[in-house]
Amino acid sequence: MFYGWVIVGAGFVIQFLNGGLLFHSFSAYVLPLQAEFGWSRTILASAFALIRLESGILGPLQGWLIDRFGPRKVMTVGNGIFAIGFLLFGRTTSLTTFYVALAIIALGSSLGGFMPIATTVTQWFSRHRSTALGLTLAGMGTGGLLVPLVVHLIEGQGWRWMATLSAILIATITIPASQLMRRNPEDYDQLPDGGAATTSEGSDKVPRPEPDFSAKEALRTPTFWFLTLVHTSALLIVGTVLVHQIPHMVEAMGLTQARAGSVVALLVVVVICGQLSGGWVGDRFDKRWVIFLAMWLHAAAMITFAYASTATGAMVFAVLHGIAWGIRGTIINSIRAEYFGRRAYATISGFSALLIMLGMTTGPMFSGIVRDVTGSYRVAFLTLAGIAVLGSVAALAARPPAAPR
Repeated sequence: MFYGWVIVGAGFVIQFLNGGLLFHSFSAYVLPLQAEFGWSRTILASAFALIRLESGILGPLQGWLIDRFGPRKVMTVGNGIFAIGFLLFGRTTSLTTFYVALAIIALGSSLGGFMPIATTVTQWFSRHRSTALGLTLAGMGTGGLLVPLVVHLIEGQGWRWMATLSAILIATITIPASQLMRRNPEDYDQLPDGGAATTSEGSDKVPRPEPDFSAKEALRTPTFWFLTLVHTSALLIVGTVLVHQIPHMVEAMGLTQARAGSVVALLVVVVICGQLSGGWVGDRFDKRWVIFLAMWLHAAAMITFAYASTATGAMVFAVLHGIAWGIRGTIINSIRAEYFGRRAYATISGFSALLIMLGMTTGPMFSGIVRDVTGSYRVAFLTLAGIAVLGSVAALAARPPAAPR
């Protein structure tokens, strides 16, 4: 059995808990925290922004740590910190302790989550990279199916109890799963996609030739910046939805928290389908055009969400946004490896994350401010739709870079 699929499975499990307990479920904590402490929506959106901003700032350092020590050690330490952060979150008594706990959660989830997993999968696959990444990232989407359960447990047991349970699950599942990570296939006498390192040149197991950029060489190409721009514009929307989707559906559409959680579950199911199909599509069609179309779907979703007033409108939004998110999220990570190669993928992705997370942080904060000032999210959602259209242009401009000299 090709060990790369074991890595995909372990990555799926880790992403499942990261997505189900933090990424998709943060908005489930917004109203309970606001009720207990009286914090404004802007403050709570800023808290989510802190998580993403810290992840972005850590990007270059995180990439270096992965290249230097390997994913297994980095992820083991990271997931331990992740569990500690949730324990502290469950004992929050003030805004200061709240931010400290989230800073620790951000550090742990970054070191133990997406980047080291994506880097490892990229190292172990070439021809089937988009498919492998799609399967792995589907763990993040599948974790969103936990949102209705998280909402139910928060309503029944309290948000502090849920935070403590999250810490226990992270410690007992993700740390053991991290031990299955391996740096690259060549260290185990294998090639990307499977086969022994001694496979003959004509075999279909031999990986396709790829570029070999260093991080410095990649940053000098316009392609790096176009990809970063389109990724940033997409995460403006993703970050905003993650924080404000449930409050918007409760306040503007009159849905109950449980009904809003069900819409989130629908969104997650569609994201999973998009990630799985995106992997298949990305291995067969021009990735730039697929991303272009996905960005237009993001724009259509935000316009729909801005004017929706019923559960049906919310579900239409969920389908449009879920397809765009799932397909685009898979392919944009695959195309970065396709354009720049495996050698410095972690470091290149780290520098990209430093800029991309500006989208994940400013989107929720901007939308929170607009809502506090105007009493509605509509202007914010329409503005983000326009930015998504601009991002689609950047996707077409991201052509394969010339090979480094």
